[in-house]
Amino acid sequence: MSYSTPALGFAYDALEPHIDARTMEIHHDKHHVGYTTKLNAAVSGTSFDGKDPAALLADLKALPDSIRGAVQNNGGGHVNHALFWEILTPGGSPEPEGDIKSAIESAFGGIAGFKKLFSDSAATRFGSGWAWLVSSSGKLKVYSTANQDSPLSQGDIPLLGLDVWEHAYYLNYQNRRPDYIAAFWNLVNWDIVASKFKNA
Repeated sequence: MSYSTPALGFAYDALEPHIDARTMEIHHDKHHVGYTTKLNAAVSGTSFDGKDPAALLADLKALPDSIRGAVQNNGGGHVNHALFWEILTPGGSPEPEGDIKSAIESAFGGIAGFKKLFSDSAATRFGSGWAWLVSSSGKLKVYSTANQDSPLSQGDIPLLGLDVWEHAYYLNYQNRRPDYIAAFWNLVNWDIVASKFKNA
């Protein structure tokens, strides 16, 4: 059984002006498809073929040396991007409500404090990587990871992720990563984040 890249739940241009159509097309159809293709190639013919990629990332040490790096990089790329597309929505959604709002306020002192911490984590990630809001042993944490490394590999459950690889924003924002990060908040689907928090 091979993995497939999930379709976007919206048109390429649906996130404009915050993320342009050409970036979305290249990001999804080239970069994400590339990670999925290479993940399939890495596990093909092994006992890990077809296993839940999130489970593979959660237990990288169980993988043989010959495929561990490829699964970490390409499995991470596949799973990270699948989450990214899921938590984006045209026009965004209202501020978080209910349990996720209470948890953010408890952990970070308020929504504004959380957004600043998350944005700073994204802005200061050196080189390529991601910023995350995760559930870690039942508590909310914010941090960044390098490359396509997944919080799953640290035993955490990702709830919200922001791709800060240059391919995610460079056509429109060039070197202005903070502007891209600020625009991201206009696109977050807090209902999905809340659902992931509840399931975590």
